[in-house]
Amino acid sequence: MARAENKVTAGPTAQMVANLARKLRVRKGWTQEQLGSEIGFSAAAVSAMETLAQPASDDMLVELEKVLGDGMAIFEDARTSVRLEKYPEQFKDFAPMEQSAVVLQMYETLVVNGLFQTEGYARALIGGGYPPLPEERVEELVQARMERQALFDRQPVASVELIVEEAVLRRGIGNPEIMQGQLLHLALCMRRRNVTLDVVPLNCGLDGEYAGARGGITIVETPNHDRLVYLEPQDESLLISDPAKVSTYAQRYAKIRAQALGPRKSLGLIEQLAGEQR
Repeated sequence: MARAENKVTAGPTAQMVANLARKLRVRKGWTQEQLGSEIGFSAAAVSAMETLAQPASDDMLVELEKVLGDGMAIFEDARTSVRLEKYPEQFKDFAPMEQSAVVLQMYETLVVNGLFQTEGYARALIGGGYPPLPEERVEELVQARMERQALFDRQPVASVELIVEEAVLRRGIGNPEIMQGQLLHLALCMRRRNVTLDVVPLNCGLDGEYAGARGGITIVETPNHDRLVYLEPQDESLLISDPAKVSTYAQRYAKIRAQALGPRKSLGLIEQLAGEQR
């Protein structure tokens, strides 16, 4: 059943999609079950979409366009806006930049980066956070996070680089099965030609240098080849464009990368840790 607050907090595009889908369904004389059968979703999923308990997923919008769009691309055009409306407030401005990036360079110290998360890991992480969220919102955020991964297969191809602390890989999220799945997923991602993944070992600082003490960094190169830095501390966000500051962050990132194991050794460690979860 739809929560009352969903109807208030749902974005304008999600509301438009819900109203339009319901009206077009009724015009065709279809029940929610019949529409669900046409698009490959349950009647409950159609009801959740129409009542805004669960805004339309990207897959649902694709199917709605096929059976209700009538060649007008209404649901197709809504896909980007609906996706943006699902993101946390602090991420909404950066999300389009991420999806259009030519190069993404990310350093993570606490959890696996959202672009690389499995559905199980994302659900355990979001559902176990604070403050607690309603289940509907957890599922919405998980879905939005999974949809971000379309970036990996985008054309023109994006270069994606992730540096992750070994502590992240050892921090249990959800349960051992979820962690094993997440580690194996990282290993699979590393086999993509446009992805590089490095691990900073736990004993990195014993060599007398450790450049990662200030926390996570995301450096993005736009289609215009501008470089920006995105930071997201404690549910806040900061986008840095000042060239001098961006240069400092880029140099720090390069130093962190130099202190990592390198892709081959990193893959070996990830596969070893995945085996330990059995």
